[in-house]
Amino acid sequence: MHSRYQDIASKIRERIEAGEWPPGARLPRLDDFAEEYGANRDTIGRAIALLETEGYVWAVQGRGISVRYGTMRPRRPRGDLVKRNEHATGYSFPSASSKEVWTRHGKADNSSALLTDARLAKLLGVDPGTEVPRRLRVTGPASEAPFQIGISWIHPRFADLVASVDANPAAGEWLYRIEKAGHWPIKWMEIHRARMPSKEEAALLEISTNLPVLEIVRVGTSGTDEKPVEVTEYVVASDRVETVHILHRDETAQQPWPDEEQAGDR
Repeated sequence: MHSRYQDIASKIRERIEAGEWPPGARLPRLDDFAEEYGANRDTIGRAIALLETEGYVWAVQGRGISVRYGTMRPRRPRGDLVKRNEHATGYSFPSASSKEVWTRHGKADNSSALLTDARLAKLLGVDPGTEVPRRLRVTGPASEAPFQIGISWIHPRFADLVASVDANPAAGEWLYRIEKAGHWPIKWMEIHRARMPSKEEAALLEISTNLPVLEIVRVGTSGTDEKPVEVTEYVVASDRVETVHILHRDETAQQPWPDEEQAGDR
């Protein structure tokens, strides 16, 4: 049996899905909903919190409640192919490899910063607190809200190589420069995990801090000395992406199963 707040959440959800409030629209105030549904403000608050967790709305103190794009658009499968950029020098990685046009949200940043995250510093092969060239961008399909935060940390030994790269260059241009400097071919691996977003990440992605995110950390290593050249952290709302992995058979599983009679003769 549903609680009162769940029933109200269901009604608001149906209205959103019916298009009464399109993505990006501001919802009525809690007091207005309370009067409309004959409920107290706390009950309405719990209903909105449930819709936040489901990804339907985004509530921000002082800014009201807005309808999210999240559950109202298709998820994007994430493969494992790295492609040459078709339009400029560099690479396109799985999350941005489709043919749809992506755009930048807000200002791109290309400057040095202190890498204080001990986990990322270890992957990059530097001490926590080291000043590292950093690229930060928030991007997504042109018709939608922000899809992902991308922060690339480039090893300090390449600082001079990437210093003149524009803050919003073609995808992977700095990697092209590193490879041309004698580190071809860069090899990558990815580490995926789910976690809760920070307040800053939630604000950039226009999601609730109650909605988990998928963190994808890409580690690039030099093809010549096998040392790290870059670590890129992508942060994506968990309702926006699905990872796709093709499973391959080991040598022990390549042959068909033997017939029962053949198996009995062994």
